[in-house]
Amino acid sequence: MEKASLNLIKNLKKQKRENPSLLFLDNLKIIKDAIHSGHKPILALTSEKSFKIESLSEDKILLTDKQTIQTLTDVKTPQGVCVMMEYTQHIAKEPKTNFLVLDGLQDPGNVGTLIRTAKATGFEYVYLLDSVKETNSKMIRSSAGANFNVNLFSLTREEFVKLAKTWNKILLKTDMNGENLFKFSTQEIVGVVIGNEGNGVSNELSAICNKTVAIPMMDGIESLNAGVSGAIIMYHINKDKF
Repeated sequence: MEKASLNLIKNLKKQKRENPSLLFLDNLKIIKDAIHSGHKPILALTSEKSFKIESLSEDKILLTDKQTIQTLTDVKTPQGVCVMMEYTQHIAKEPKTNFLVLDGLQDPGNVGTLIRTAKATGFEYVYLLDSVKETNSKMIRSSAGANFNVNLFSLTREEFVKLAKTWNKILLKTDMNGENLFKFSTQEIVGVVIGNEGNGVSNELSAICNKTVAIPMMDGIESLNAGVSGAIIMYHINKDKF
């Protein structure tokens, strides 16, 4: 196994900063999920001489130290491997199950948590509207690789609104003046819209939402974290499937 050169490492750091279509993954489970969902590995750096990876020839696996891997993966305790992959973006399509719409969310932890919960609750389609990028490493870690196991699409609000108007699906948002969530029930496909952490659902999305619910809360609390709200709503809507 050849050793990674300093020039190569320097070039990889530059690509990570400048090329949003590249993934730098450090978790073995997430790496496998990414490969199985169709993303192509380009190069691997490892601190283990015996390391092998599916779909990558030995000459593309290079030896380095954990400190170098840490600079490429942004984690304090890397697993000793970093795999660079080319991310394949998918064109948005109409959902065939209940779906999640993230409207301007900027916290990668929230986005990752919501995607993970969407997968757990059977919401197999997730639409990122002017939100955290699909290749954000913190979002991927927070989702525990669930982002590779749902139909994930990144697009603008304008693009989504245009598509959603052709689907004839229920779009649901939360508001303190809405119907009690726990009284809401439907057999139709539902899209749950979660708004920006500070500003809520945008005017553009609010205009096409045809259902509003409220999560009941005790006095003294006005709102919940976006990830918590989304989890409560998705589990309630799909409760009969468990």
